[in-house]
Amino acid sequence: MAIAVITGASSGMGREFVRQIAEKYPKLQEIWVIARRKERLEELKSMTPVRLRIFDYDLTKERSIWDLERALYEKKPKIKLLVNAAGYGKIGHFRELTYQDNAGMIELNCRGLTAVTYACLPYMLPNGRIIQLASSAAFLPQPNFAVYAASKSYVLSFSRALGRELRDQKITVTAVCPGPVDTEFFDVAEQKGQTAYVKKLAMAKAPQVVAKALKDAACGKEMSVYGALMKGTHLAAKILPHRVLLSLMGIIF
Repeated sequence: MAIAVITGASSGMGREFVRQIAEKYPKLQEIWVIARRKERLEELKSMTPVRLRIFDYDLTKERSIWDLERALYEKKPKIKLLVNAAGYGKIGHFRELTYQDNAGMIELNCRGLTAVTYACLPYMLPNGRIIQLASSAAFLPQPNFAVYAASKSYVLSFSRALGRELRDQKITVTAVCPGPVDTEFFDVAEQKGQTAYVKKLAMAKAPQVVAKALKDAACGKEMSVYGALMKGTHLAAKILPHRVLLSLMGIIF
């Protein structure tokens, strides 16, 4: 049974991945969709031509990982695509956010992503593709977004290393590093602070970011960076000292 597994499928980028993968890979027998909000996952059934198997899991809970591992063991699917899109961020000074906010970002963005990847890896097909949602925030530290940026740096580093480890198995790993994307993400992120106006000017649309991510993954690229501004940010982060960039960010933002 050839399947795709998509976390964070109830909204935003994850939901868009479900839609586009169902269109681009109609021969998939199922797409396993994972998110906390079951009703939002149920809504997807009428929107996709591929059968959905719903898992209303909270990936910060150990029990959810155990349940996923058991489902994989029982069904023994052949995973063509794994998309780890579950994640969230909170804008604001580190000390002004709650401990639960800060720890929760690490739990979901890092630990949850790692656990799902580990659980799915034994079932990945040769020439399978793993797509990990990182962020352009992974390129350098982000004051007022400190833990989120650090968590996405983990995703980027982990993805690049894992891709090298899996090369002999012909499994590719692509870290998707967009800038701001117009999704529900900011409904959560802006509860304690506001996104800088400059960043809002660079706001991308989820369908375009996802389409590029799928194309880049199909080409075996280790990173997918959407838009000229984000590509420029990535280049600057490689060339200029981070202390210089942090000073510039303090002036601009």
